[in-house]
Amino acid sequence: MTKISGAISEHLFAESESKVYAVLDGASVPKLLEHLAPHASEYECLYRGELKPDLAAAAPYLVSLKPDSELTEWILQGWGKHWGVFVLSQAELPVLRRHFRTFLVVHTSEGKPLYFRYYDPRVLRVHLPTCNAEELNQMFGPVDAYIMEAEKPEVLMQFRMKDGALSSETKPLGVVS
Repeated sequence: MTKISGAISEHLFAESESKVYAVLDGASVPKLLEHLAPHASEYECLYRGELKPDLAAAAPYLVSLKPDSELTEWILQGWGKHWGVFVLSQAELPVLRRHFRTFLVVHTSEGKPLYFRYYDPRVLRVHLPTCNAEELNQMFGPVDAYIMEAEKPEVLMQFRMKDGALSSETKPLGVVS
């Protein structure tokens, strides 16, 4: 494990009361399904139904992570490559899947549906600060924290709800405690 991935892992698993998940973008993660099938104990596609292989490979997946697992170490290698975002939550995987499915499609002011790739850290770190209180409550729901790479990948960003407002924190990865 590299120094950066070790610091990220230490931060992710610091809160014993929260479970750690990743929402991963199959379109950005090379051979995601090949890594999930043999190594992930719990994962679910956020799309519903039986998918054609090309869509299944590009779909977003919610994955339960464990400390010091081979899968977690592999996923942390994607830090800085926009593979997805990490989530801390006390909820079980099926509850989070239902929650995250509600954000997959948004509508323009003309009513046109668009896919919302909120699980791309470049999208979520810009989107969350623009949300009003109601939108933040919807985005967080059962989520305790969203954790992702900052614009500079040597910096970790964390978003939480605190007293009904968005709280953000950045930490250089050399000194994450």
